[in-house]
Amino acid sequence: MVLQSSGLSKVKDSLTQKIFLGNEPNAELIAILTVYFVQGILGLSRLAVSFFLKDELLLSPVQVSALLGIVFLPWMIKPVFGFISDGLPIFGYRRRPYLILSGILGTASWASLATIVHTSWAATLAIALGSLSVAMSDVIVDSLVVERARGESQAKAGSLQSLCWGASAIGGLITAYFSGLLLQYFTTRTVFGITALFPLIVSGVAWLITEFPVSKDSQDSNQTNSLPIKHQLGQLRQAITQKRIWLPTAFIFIWQATPNADSAFFYFATNELHFEPEFLGRVHLVTSFASLAGVWIFQRFLKNIPFRVIFAWSTVLSSILGMTMLLLVTHANRRLGIDDHWFSLGDSLILSVMGKIAFMQVMVLAARLCPSGVEATLFALLMSVFNSAGTVSHAFGALITYWLGITATNFESLWLLVVITNLSTLLPLPFINWLPAAEEETETSKDGEQAFLPDLMSELVLREPESEKNSF
Repeated sequence: MVLQSSGLSKVKDSLTQKIFLGNEPNAELIAILTVYFVQGILGLSRLAVSFFLKDELLLSPVQVSALLGIVFLPWMIKPVFGFISDGLPIFGYRRRPYLILSGILGTASWASLATIVHTSWAATLAIALGSLSVAMSDVIVDSLVVERARGESQAKAGSLQSLCWGASAIGGLITAYFSGLLLQYFTTRTVFGITALFPLIVSGVAWLITEFPVSKDSQDSNQTNSLPIKHQLGQLRQAITQKRIWLPTAFIFIWQATPNADSAFFYFATNELHFEPEFLGRVHLVTSFASLAGVWIFQRFLKNIPFRVIFAWSTVLSSILGMTMLLLVTHANRRLGIDDHWFSLGDSLILSVMGKIAFMQVMVLAARLCPSGVEATLFALLMSVFNSAGTVSHAFGALITYWLGITATNFESLWLLVVITNLSTLLPLPFINWLPAAEEETETSKDGEQAFLPDLMSELVLREPESEKNSF
């Protein structure tokens, strides 16, 4: 019996180290990983949305870029969700009810796209509702991760972030290929209907979150609801007024706000290169594998590398490698004997790996910054800066696309868009000194608040990070 118990203990320790990267597995951790996993699974509808906007609503590349900027709004106001979650508990709970609500909203949004949406405005509203659902659940699980990561070493915090984003990458990996394959046999609305089932999983696992009521004393409920809000505001104001916080945050904004050519490339891939949905699903499968590889590379080799070094090298290499898209746009790859399909797969793979590595640094740094009591609010604020920059990136991309006269059928100036977008990624490099030069150990101040670790911050697509600017 003792031997059997010892054997089980060894198996558990092995799983803890190899599968959970040293994090003790429990019901709450499983719930957190499931939410991230569902976020990855929702990529099933990614291609369906693109084809729905292009072929059924007949929107142009510029219109699609503008629409994406609008539906990204919930990710820009994530601090609002964090503030509500931290300061306005539902029935005394700050996390669980909001996860349940987010799942219901997600199902409602995808169900509406599958049934009643027939105009661009209705589509914008429905997609924005789905974005709201994911943003809300993201705030909640991010706060739970922050609570676990606070006070840990950079390596330990990096392991937890690697585990969480690895779960998201696996979810994306499972559905990546099917996102295109299903469109070969079913309509976009059918895919939306299937996607509508997944957010309900979030509502289900919310019950696994270990949480105690904020106040068990009903007679003091009014006081216990008002004091945390004042405390949050004070802590939040104290944090964001520090130069060592907002200066690196400004760098990350500049780094992420450079224009992208996502929408124009999707139209080029489908209308000019005639890529089928099934092949685009393969591309997403490759990028999902690459994202998972990026998480592993970060966890194995890079989690202790200074932030400044990671950002500098990833920026330069991404810009150089991004220029290879000129070969595809000008069809020079054909003269070199490289098929369009193989060229696209290879390019997407490399850029996705680099994008995920840079994004992991963003998440680790932001997670270790947050003080107790405002985990969701401050973390969401930092991420909203990152996401707001993504909206600016889409807006700049749409504007340049319009100026260059690129349409659903005219791609003569697409090469120039490639040059502009890739060179613009180098613009933040003169400000690289705004980031920390090397790791600094986290210190705790006398009042119990966490001091700033290496000068801060850095998100993606959704969410995808957004260094995957040239992926289809």
